[in-house]
Amino acid sequence: MGAGTEPDGSSRSDEEWERFLRESVAGTADAPKEPSARARDVTQRLRGEPGHGPEGWRSHTPARPERRTGRYVVGLLALLVLLVVALAPGRIVDLFAGADSPPAAHPTRVPPVEAAQRPTVDEPFRGSPAASWASGAEGITVPEAGAVGWMSAAEVGRALARSRDFLVASGLDRGVLRGERPEKAIALINPHQKDVQDLLQTAFRAPSEKNDPLLLFSRFQPSRTHLVGDVVKTRGRLTYREGERGALQVTADVTFVYPVTRADAGGGDDIVRTIVRRELVLSWDDPAKVITEPGTFSIVSYKYDMTNGGCGAPTGYFTPPFGTDRRADGAGKEVDPYDRSAPVGRGGSAGDECGRATRS
Repeated sequence: MGAGTEPDGSSRSDEEWERFLRESVAGTADAPKEPSARARDVTQRLRGEPGHGPEGWRSHTPARPERRTGRYVVGLLALLVLLVVALAPGRIVDLFAGADSPPAAHPTRVPPVEAAQRPTVDEPFRGSPAASWASGAEGITVPEAGAVGWMSAAEVGRALARSRDFLVASGLDRGVLRGERPEKAIALINPHQKDVQDLLQTAFRAPSEKNDPLLLFSRFQPSRTHLVGDVVKTRGRLTYREGERGALQVTADVTFVYPVTRADAGGGDDIVRTIVRRELVLSWDDPAKVITEPGTFSIVSYKYDMTNGGCGAPTGYFTPPFGTDRRADGAGKEVDPYDRSAPVGRGGSAGDECGRATRS
């Protein structure tokens, strides 16, 4: 007689039942929910065979994987992150902001300058944002040249270099800063540009709001003001595009930081930083369309903003305030001379309201 009977009347052999029951004990998906009497007998016999323990028909439970180590590692990492955030939150912000993120907005209130951060003769830019700026012409960025209007790429490159030469000759030349006439800079200006030539002829002889050499040149009166050290800090750039009648139009936007002290201070520590931001628009004209001389440009416009350079009637020189001459706190409109996001405001009147620098 067979080992068991199927619903259709067919029977299974003992070997088939034994195989079936072994698979059921191992967890085969199609194992019956309740075994028959014959199945229980065979199961009892199988328990006595080697390799089968006393576990019941449905008593096997798969072992759960050990996860304690993973939880310990996650917890340790979380504690380390919290510790880093507590000790250096600024670095975490920088990490997620990325290297190319724009700098933070300018502060609305400037913290007081500690005594250790005040400028000295040896470190005239101490405590100033300009301390990290480039020096002299190195701080003026010149773009890669390309052909524009009547000029080839090589000619544009030479014009850009001469435009920067003008900025150096007018705002960095040591003799000009000490009050000398800026001959090298003047030589680069189109001699046929009548309005600018009229300004140059009058400005050094009889300075006025309309004809003031400070509109184009940085100058200090040597009998009153002494430059500290040999370094002027700069930050700015040149840009260019095609102008009128196919001319190459170059725009310069550069900030100059001059550390100065009294001429009679004998190397004292009463140091003031005069900060001047200039915007010049220069036109390198096509000589076939505009009367000009080779290697010269016409000046389309000029503007400048200045702090710690003096107020009142034009004298042809910056006149930094020292000691008791400094304006009282609260006087004048507050300005941040290092904020280069705002447009340059002063367009030709040295008698405009003076601003009070929030930092220097």
